[in-house]
Amino acid sequence: MQWEIKWYEYVKRTVPQYLLYQPNNDKKIPAQLFTEHHEKLVQEGGEWLSKTSESCSVVAALIATVAFATSTTIPGGIKEGSGSPYLETYPTFDVFAVTSLVALCFSVTALFLFLAFLTSRYQEKDFRSDLPRKLLLGLTSLFVSIASMLVSFCAGHFFVLRDKLKNKALPVYTVTCLPITFYAIAQFPLYFDLVRTYFRKVPRSSHKVVSL
Repeated sequence: MQWEIKWYEYVKRTVPQYLLYQPNNDKKIPAQLFTEHHEKLVQEGGEWLSKTSESCSVVAALIATVAFATSTTIPGGIKEGSGSPYLETYPTFDVFAVTSLVALCFSVTALFLFLAFLTSRYQEKDFRSDLPRKLLLGLTSLFVSIASMLVSFCAGHFFVLRDKLKNKALPVYTVTCLPITFYAIAQFPLYFDLVRTYFRKVPRSSHKVVSL
């Protein structure tokens, strides 16, 4: 629907302005015809966005719950006298602290963005930039929260197996993250299509002179 609106706006800019208000034999102007011919597409787009936002909001809520529990659980415990973590001198602990906070912030952001679709009116003008922008930001926040959650889990779990696995810890955690990586790769075509449709303008038609 967003692409159809861009084509309509492109044609609207190229034709004389008086034609935009010139009725046809049924006494309908181009804007009315465009709305009538795209009612079904608007309805289908609204239903798809509703189902997608519901599914993604559930995932974002689960990630937010896990991220909150992870951020409040400090590996190694806290010193009784000073209240500082025992493992604060390790670089891995800094990675754990930062990524757990990033996962929490982005998962909550994704949750709010997807919940905004449930209150949207799904009007024709909303498909121009408002709804695609929310979906793009929501998916971006969701992907960042998933990646941050995995890094946070691996960084926190590293203290458990660092003495046993040593140099083998990194390959083990890499294999552990493969299922989520495959899921993200499967969603990338949709994400790239949204980015391309949102930022790309409608290409102008080229006319080549054919010599006879």
